[in-house]
Amino acid sequence: MNTLYDSESFVVVHMQPVAALEALLPVEDTPRPPTLERHGFEIVDKRSGKEVYLDGSWAELFQRHIAAWQLNTPTQEEVEDTLEQYAGLAQNPVSIH
Repeated sequence: MNTLYDSESFVVVHMQPVAALEALLPVEDTPRPPTLERHGFEIVDKRSGKEVYLDGSWAELFQRHIAAWQLNTPTQEEVEDTLEQYAGLAQNPVSIH
């Protein structure tokens, strides 16, 4: 899990797939809990208290936005406008575990 963006309005977290994380973990004989099989992004709208998890084609589309931002550094307003569009998909209330 890697926090990519954190502002007063949004938090964006990149969830890593199992293969990327296993190289970092010690080898154990005990079974491990279930983990992700592919990457995804969690976008939390702090204003509404809702979150959306993007995986599959949605995650790939969002990854393209991130790649474009790396080439042409956007303003905070441009980033927040893009996140606002994705936040429109948010249906799940944020719960703290």
